[in-house]
Amino acid sequence: MKAAGAIATGVDWQEALSATLEQTSLQLEGSPVDLALLFASADYSPHYPEMLALARSRLGASVLIGCSGQGVIGRDREVEQEPAVSVLAFSLPGVELRRRHVRQADIQDDEAASHWLHSIGITAVDVNAWLILADPFSLDPERLLSVLSRAYPEIPLVGGLASGDMRQQETHLFLDGEVIEDGAIALALGGPYTVHTVVSQGAEPIGETWTITSASGNVVETLGMRPALEILAETLRSLPSETQERARSNLLVGLAMNEYRDDFRRGDFLIRNLRGVDSERGAIAIGAVPRVGQTLQFQLRDPKAADSDLVELLQRAKGELGERRPIGALLFACNGRGVGLFGAPSHDACTISEQLGPVPLAGFFCNGEIGPVSGKPFLHGFTASLAVIVPKSTT
Repeated sequence: MKAAGAIATGVDWQEALSATLEQTSLQLEGSPVDLALLFASADYSPHYPEMLALARSRLGASVLIGCSGQGVIGRDREVEQEPAVSVLAFSLPGVELRRRHVRQADIQDDEAASHWLHSIGITAVDVNAWLILADPFSLDPERLLSVLSRAYPEIPLVGGLASGDMRQQETHLFLDGEVIEDGAIALALGGPYTVHTVVSQGAEPIGETWTITSASGNVVETLGMRPALEILAETLRSLPSETQERARSNLLVGLAMNEYRDDFRRGDFLIRNLRGVDSERGAIAIGAVPRVGQTLQFQLRDPKAADSDLVELLQRAKGELGERRPIGALLFACNGRGVGLFGAPSHDACTISEQLGPVPLAGFFCNGEIGPVSGKPFLHGFTASLAVIVPKSTT
């Protein structure tokens, strides 16, 4: 089992893609390619069919998927604001791969989960993880996640929403030799391989954890039987002055996904925006629908918090993987990260290499990121969602 990849820039799509394919093929040393992924800047969109044909011809991949990206990612490198292409190829003996183009109609009705199981013939024992690439304009990604998680409970779902030219509401998906402009690509990974996920929502917990004691819709009315806004103000006052300054315009909320933990750590919370406050009622509005009894903790998001969150979660992942060496990885990063958040290029890609070693990597900047929190799949923003391809066992 082996993976190899490369990233290249240039106005000439053929030169850029040929460079990535040559480097990838050299690293694979003749190993057959079972799965290839290709992420390409929107600048190349008129040439996508030719790019797919060339990639399939040169790599001989049994399965090829990918999509357009506002920016693309390779090992140690994130390219924004210029044309680029990134390729990652896997040689995975014994792997089982099933892919499908999903349209909104396929997930629309209430029986979609059972229809899905019957129509594609993949049972829960056939799949170890799903990789999802979706168009954000023609398909409801949260509906897709709901259908898949009901049909395949406890199976990791990870991926991203395709992006492209910000001036046009248009993205492109790649499936083997076909360029698709709607729906989603769902790839089931089976056999002796699975995905270990790292979902860094870029937030740092502040203050104490609180139990939601009254809520209505997306409004949290009381925490610990006290007005939620009062708890928020108290939390801010308790912070060091430097942290108060950082939190002034970067506050969020975290909702615990598992109430049965004795203590809560990074990765245990679903991070959502703080949308507003009601001074008269002492309530706060958030970007989720909380439930009474759920644990809430306020969160801070800025470059420093995003860096420490990613580092800590990668270190934890390294320990959880133990002797299972990563084969390759896919990074689905929010288009609000990158230089815009960190002030310097390639932060996430370089941090992954620093923590996990020189793992072959590809990915893109997304319109939304898909990844699990406490085992449940969610659509995120400002997140780095990492899918590390690993053997199921060390034997």
